[in-house]
Amino acid sequence: MKIRGAPLIGATAAYGLALTAFHSRARNRTELIRQIKDSAELLKKTRPTGANLFWAVDRVLEKARRTLGSVDQVVRFVVEEAKRIADEDVQINKKIGEHGSKLIEDGDIVLTHCNAGSLATVDYGTALGVIRAAWEQGKKIRVFVTETRPKLQGSRLTAYELKRDGIPFTLITDSMVGYAMSKRLVNKVVVGADRIVRDAVVNKIGTYSIAVLAHEHQIPFYVAAPTSTFDLTHFSQDIIIEERDPREVTHFGSEDIAPKGVTVLNPAFDITPMKYVSAVICEKGILSTEEWKRLTITSIVREKKSEA
Repeated sequence: MKIRGAPLIGATAAYGLALTAFHSRARNRTELIRQIKDSAELLKKTRPTGANLFWAVDRVLEKARRTLGSVDQVVRFVVEEAKRIADEDVQINKKIGEHGSKLIEDGDIVLTHCNAGSLATVDYGTALGVIRAAWEQGKKIRVFVTETRPKLQGSRLTAYELKRDGIPFTLITDSMVGYAMSKRLVNKVVVGADRIVRDAVVNKIGTYSIAVLAHEHQIPFYVAAPTSTFDLTHFSQDIIIEERDPREVTHFGSEDIAPKGVTVLNPAFDITPMKYVSAVICEKGILSTEEWKRLTITSIVREKKSEA
């Protein structure tokens, strides 16, 4: 099972559990909960890096456990919770766009990496949501899109979204980022995240290189992600980085582009230390690096309760 981006992975995983419940032939509530729990464990193994997946799976599983009544009642509540997660994602991403657009000025040229738009979320996008919101406000901006090797999410997905929305953009290879920055062709960077731990951002491979280059050229580097990707209980050394299929590097489509038998390193993500991040943009607002250091799980929970 392949799940693409965050926070889409959370909604997708939630609907995965909803499908388990909907198609279950469990004879009683206990058997149904066991089946949902087994599916939850399977889903967690598909994407160990994505915090949003674990958050959504645990949320649905907890909803199932707390729901008393018949099998049909549990199934209904699980399906409703999955739909609620998807609906919330749309509003959360629009909030991220609203807050993040304040950092984008008229005339900016913004670089983004991978795809963090409507194709990687339920509807609006995180990093691309920031760009989209700025454009909708009438700001005359341009975007530099990295093609994002080896799966080319930038050229296949982000470029498609920007062209569809009429937002001007330029597509470049990942190795051209340094050149573009040195020529002052870019003045801001906005990327998404699969997980944000205490001291770092975990995102698509190539993000770390872009962050270092942005720091060298004194270009603001922003990360846009929902609070469901925040993992305040872990540090960068705790993160498991997934290794992907070597054929993504040795082949272009079905065609061989490397000698047979070569050794391949193909991590899906890399880790960007927080010292390279100018701010984290979430649905609650914009967090500076110093504010991030002071952030606690309790503060997030308290703020969520106050909004309820």
